[in-house]
Amino acid sequence: MIKRAIEGQVKAKLFQGKAILVFGPRQVGKTTLVKKIAAEANVPSRWLNGDEPDVRLALSNTTSTHFKSLIGQAKLVVIDEAQRIENIGLTLKLATDNFPEIQVIATGSSAFELANKINEPLTGRKFEFYLYPFSFAELSQYEGGLEEKRLLENRLIFGTYPEIVNQRGNEREMLNLLTDSYLYKDLFAYEGIKKSSLLSKILSALALQMGSEVSYHELSQLVGADKNTVEKYIDLLEQAFVIFRLHAFSRNVRNELQKSKKVYFYDNGVRNAILGNFQALPGRTDVGALWENYLMAERCKVIKYRQLYGGRYFWRTTQQQEIDYLEERDGKIEAFEFKWNQNAKVNFPKTFTEAYPESVVKVIHTGNYDEFLL
Repeated sequence: MIKRAIEGQVKAKLFQGKAILVFGPRQVGKTTLVKKIAAEANVPSRWLNGDEPDVRLALSNTTSTHFKSLIGQAKLVVIDEAQRIENIGLTLKLATDNFPEIQVIATGSSAFELANKINEPLTGRKFEFYLYPFSFAELSQYEGGLEEKRLLENRLIFGTYPEIVNQRGNEREMLNLLTDSYLYKDLFAYEGIKKSSLLSKILSALALQMGSEVSYHELSQLVGADKNTVEKYIDLLEQAFVIFRLHAFSRNVRNELQKSKKVYFYDNGVRNAILGNFQALPGRTDVGALWENYLMAERCKVIKYRQLYGGRYFWRTTQQQEIDYLEERDGKIEAFEFKWNQNAKVNFPKTFTEAYPESVVKVIHTGNYDEFLL
């Protein structure tokens, strides 16, 4: 079994009188991870699945007495897909306040829904973790670094969802099943998210513009919906861990773009499934975009798993000078250009290097990307 990067971190927080929350998209292995952690805790445990109607009803408006009757003698309680349960924040608060000796672990596949329900009630009472599709570091540890690098083209086309990685040869079928059946399941539970055809149009448009600056106004015209509706759908897609946004960096230079944003997908395979394009890299016109998206998504995992706090941006001026990716941490700036061809010449814009002379600039290519992702 491929060991998940957060396993040790979660175990280290067990039985400290706080709820443990594990966020992440559906089908990334949250349940598998939590089952492993529960089994190795060597205490009586109880599993409650928020996808089941009777569980939702029992946990929606419970009392401490009722909660204790539900869990019996369990010392570790798992509430899976907790975002489906009304008032789950109050239920978790009740559990942690009244039964501090009992460890509650809740998983959620929608940050928006779950975070809204738990943030206020659980202030100071929770540890949060995020789980994504397999990371380069996790796969390198399992496959060996050399073998994982040999599989790079496969990762750019099919991504790294656990079922995709574990069932080579069935990637197309599994990805189509994932995108059709699971990935957007929680979105349609929201009020106002009723038009699957509109969601499909927005996803296709975002997939085609992956790694490019996105205009909500232009998108709204393209898909035939108003700007506010498009922005709402994009917000929800981000909260459901399908996409994420990168904002423009602006500090010193007058002509730096300030309000622009780019959109990336958490998984290359999902993006390619949305477009129905699993063509091999030779002959594709979007290799650069696939490479950039892969590096961006993988770096996101590195930052979350290693708890590297700071800002993430891209940089661009009105004169079209651009740098793919910036990180700002502890007052220091690192700038990165992503190149598929490791022999490509890169000149970082003078406007940037003169405005931020203390910044560190690096080119990430196929010959050195492992250093960026480990």
